[in-house]
Amino acid sequence: MDAIISSLQNERVKELVRLRTRQGRQQQHRFTIDGVREIERAQQANYTFLETYFCDARCSSSDHSLIATLTEQGATAIEVTSSVMDKIAYGQRTLALIAVVETPDRIELASIEVTNSEVVFVLEGIENPGNLGAIARTADAAGVAAIILADSECDECNPNTIRSSAGAIFHLPVVHDTSLHIQKWLQSHHFNTFATLVDSSCCYSEVNLTGRTAIVLGTEATGLTDLWNSTNSQAISVPMRGIGDSLNVSTTAAILAYESQRQRQANTQS
Repeated sequence: MDAIISSLQNERVKELVRLRTRQGRQQQHRFTIDGVREIERAQQANYTFLETYFCDARCSSSDHSLIATLTEQGATAIEVTSSVMDKIAYGQRTLALIAVVETPDRIELASIEVTNSEVVFVLEGIENPGNLGAIARTADAAGVAAIILADSECDECNPNTIRSSAGAIFHLPVVHDTSLHIQKWLQSHHFNTFATLVDSSCCYSEVNLTGRTAIVLGTEATGLTDLWNSTNSQAISVPMRGIGDSLNVSTTAAILAYESQRQRQANTQS
């Protein structure tokens, strides 16, 4: 075990702070995970842990057990002071430990295994990491098979994505590709594709969301581009009864995912 790090100017500390940025994560090919729950979920998903940083004064016996397990698996355990932990942790939480994990290779669209009842989310132009994390949490809960990011630079290793997903992001395939390539893939695999548009006259509950289903969502600000049209998808909407003209994209995703689940359960019981 290395000596206790107490200086905020330590080079390791500076490198960890850089991992808060997309550029830093790309340059170092690694990212940080804050919080025991998120660390354990990445561990369950067989991510490669490189280092754990811990503040002994804040650690419980279960924290030490987790650190010991990760050390046995090859991660270097490094003790830091509380001031250093506060510096390297993301956000305002008072944490006992964080972990540094190797960034896995990106998943290719062609590698996704498709069943006859697959549901996938296609997220076009999504930029907010918190929205991506919230959608991943819903996708995991509702049995969505994959998240496909279309023409999006959103980063699934962003600490806000990880926190918002409660670690669920580690258990879902996340694919980056272009809208055009994704459309071809969906068509070649015979997906029923539904594009969420606020001005569609077709309510989400009126369509069949069983079978191979792709649910396409855009940003609240601009919605979906014209690439998603009647030649490759069916437009659906969530009715708006109040003064608002749109829902948060993660809320819309949750409504549609659970409607798909409800329809599947109804088919099974009938």
